[in-house]
Amino acid sequence: MSDDDRSDATRVETPTHTTTIVERRGGGGGLILGIIALVIVVVGAFYFLSESSSDRAKDDAITEAAKSVGDGAEKVGDAAEKAGQRIENSVQ
Repeated sequence: MSDDDRSDATRVETPTHTTTIVERRGGGGGLILGIIALVIVVVGAFYFLSESSSDRAKDDAITEAAKSVGDGAEKVGDAAEKAGQRIENSVQ
């Protein structure tokens, strides 16, 4: 064997390292958090809407009370005017 035969040979090396692939899958935690967030939004909307109707009911009650006070004041004014006319008529 001559030196020329050795130089023509090709040396092939095989890789000595390996690659490990790890797959990660969710355990459903994101789904549970999403459902909890949805429930919180629904409860908050219900609370907000029911509070608005409660405020409207309070406003309506105050308006009705103010009308009643106004009607009462008008009746007192009419009675005072009639009493004044009676006194005026009795003096003459």
